[in-house]
Amino acid sequence: MRRSMARFSRRDEEAEINLTPMLDVVFIMLIFFIVTATFIKEPGVDPTRPDAETAERKPGVAMLVGITSNNEIWIDNSRVQAQSVRGILERLVAENPMGGLVVQADRGAKNSVLMEVLQSARAAGIERIAVSTED
Repeated sequence: MRRSMARFSRRDEEAEINLTPMLDVVFIMLIFFIVTATFIKEPGVDPTRPDAETAERKPGVAMLVGITSNNEIWIDNSRVQAQSVRGILERLVAENPMGGLVVQADRGAKNSVLMEVLQSARAAGIERIAVSTED
């Protein structure tokens, strides 16, 4: 009788699959993707951007501000007032200090609104600012 129990227990040991190494690999990959991911804040609108002959791509963008043809300012899928742009940008800079800012202004937007957003960005301490254009 002991022989049959011994055989049964060996079969149980052989039939077990150790999932610990696989779970370790999955968790390591998850941590890698979380750490290396760049989180981009969308403005919430898609304005018709102006054309430019000297356009160039800017890597490392983390913040987007949209200005519509009605001169509405959008950040993080929310319409904001011009007076609150600086505070919102300061909060976004605190979340990601290495990220740059891209302003997506519509062709029909007033330049004064664009300049107000750019001044608020400079006052918030953002160094890398670009205005988005069509290719």
